[in-house]
Amino acid sequence: MSLEEAIARRKSIRYFTPQPISQWQLSQILWAAQGTSETSWNRTVPSAGATYPLEIFVVCGANCIEQISEGIYHYHPENHSLTLHHQGDMRLELARAALGQEFIYEAPIDIVICAVYERTLRQYGTRGERYVHMEAGHAGQNVYLQATALGLATVAIGAFHDESVREVLQLDKQYKPLYIMPVGRLA
Repeated sequence: MSLEEAIARRKSIRYFTPQPISQWQLSQILWAAQGTSETSWNRTVPSAGATYPLEIFVVCGANCIEQISEGIYHYHPENHSLTLHHQGDMRLELARAALGQEFIYEAPIDIVICAVYERTLRQYGTRGERYVHMEAGHAGQNVYLQATALGLATVAIGAFHDESVREVLQLDKQYKPLYIMPVGRLA
């Protein structure tokens, strides 16, 4: 699919089947969100001063990703890998923290984009907050376009209780959730 076609087809979808996604599809989505190029450490989205404040987490249920167990996983762009952050299906708790938006639970996976603001604020002062939000927008759009190109659906969710989402993900206070993006096949 061309970029032009992915842009034209991109939609916010809130209805998902429970059908699992493949590791390859997840890999492509994570790469689009924060991956690095093969020839340098540059990321797939622009970052003010290369401060890279974003951290990506994947929340999935049992049998939702081929050969990956239920849990919360942390994405590491430098070696394009996942590490288990917490065992167990936390999608229902995540949906509750997001004002009861059930489709967060119904999607096989949820991509949660968080920020560590200090990485950018250290270099740019308070103006750095703006740059973090711009970068999150870039990453969110890349997730939309990659999901569309793979025949998957997603929606960017910003309506949630920040502290509740942080607690569900069992993150330190430095991590601030910005987006929840359920991903799956259109129902």
